[in-house]
Amino acid sequence: MKLVLAIIHDEDAQKLTTALNRNNFRVTKLASTGGFLRVGNTTMLIGCEEEKLDLVLNTIHDKCRTTKQMTIANQPYTTTAEGYIPYPIEVTAGGATVFVLDVEQFHKF
Repeated sequence: MKLVLAIIHDEDAQKLTTALNRNNFRVTKLASTGGFLRVGNTTMLIGCEEEKLDLVLNTIHDKCRTTKQMTIANQPYTTTAEGYIPYPIEVTAGGATVFVLDVEQFHKF
């Protein structure tokens, strides 16, 4: 058994959940916040049998695409902002960061 942790963009959460549910995968959604852009993310926990792992990963890949967007550079973590001038930068947003973990035991009560 595998546990898939997928950190995705909030905008992709609904379509990914729907696609996974259509393939009979159960999903637990957790709200999370990214450290770089400081925007909302969704962390999904998906349990699956090892032989179905490729289907889960392909579904995540298909539903969570990256995009380019402009944002204001983050203000530095200092107590004074002397001389700090915010400027726009182009960043890659969306996509998915996925961790696959082995599950030693699984219980459903």
